This record gives sequence, structure tokens and C-alpha cells, in this order.
Amino acid sequence: MIAASRAAQAYRRVESESRSPLELVVMLYDGALRFVDEARAAHARHDLRARGQAISKTLAIIGELQNTLDMEKGGAVAEQLDNLYTYINSRLLDVTLKQDVAACDEVHKLLTTLRDAWSQVSSQPPAEGLALAR
Repeated sequence: MIAASRAAQAYRRVESESRSPLELVVMLYDGALRFVDEARAAHARHDLRARGQAISKTLAIIGELQNTLDMEKGGAVAEQLDNLYTYINSRLLDVTLKQDVAACDEVHKLLTTLRDAWSQVSSQPPAEGLALAR
């Protein structure tokens, strides 16, 4: 079991190291979406611990996305993303604090829109001066 876990970790490390920064952003969104889905499912089965863990993982990913914004070079777009990430964080906390599962749906919709946009950007040839993330 430990060998399989190490193999999986090694695979994920190699996969992430072979990706462009924009592809890594898309991967982060994919992970956040997966954890939001897990939180919604855990809420439905009244598993507070699993819901809390899924929300915590989603918050960590959003925090990473927010921390990598280059506010100086990204300008207004980076500022708007920062504000949106702050809003997403507050909605994720509503899931836990207010038992508001509708917040999961809202966050999922927002993250899907962002993920699709970043996916489109990552499939384009590199643009000069694109500097939203460090």
C-alpha cells in the first residue's frame, strides 16, 4: 500500500513538473472543483468531518491561486481575481458556518467559469506580457 502511495505521489510530481504555469492553474481549478463536489456530497450525507476537510482543501487551493497573483503586472484583472477569490472564500465559509449548501453550487459555477477561461488561455500560443500569476 505504501509503495502504491509513493508511486502515485511520484506520478503527480512528474505530471505537475511537466506542465506550463497556465496548465498548472487549470489543474488547481480542477482540484478545487473536485473538492467542492466532495463537500456537497458530504453535506448531503450529513458527514460534517468530510465536508469540513473538502472545504479546507478548496480554501487551500483558492489561497494558492490568490497568493500567486501578480498584482503589479496583472493590473485590474489580477485585482478583480483577488476580489473574486476573497468572495469565494467567504462563500465556502458559509457552507460550514451557515450550513449553506447553495454556496457550494455558487462556488462551483464561479470556479467552472474561471477554469474554462484559463483552459482556453492555456491552449493559446503564449502571449507577450501575460503576467497575472508569478
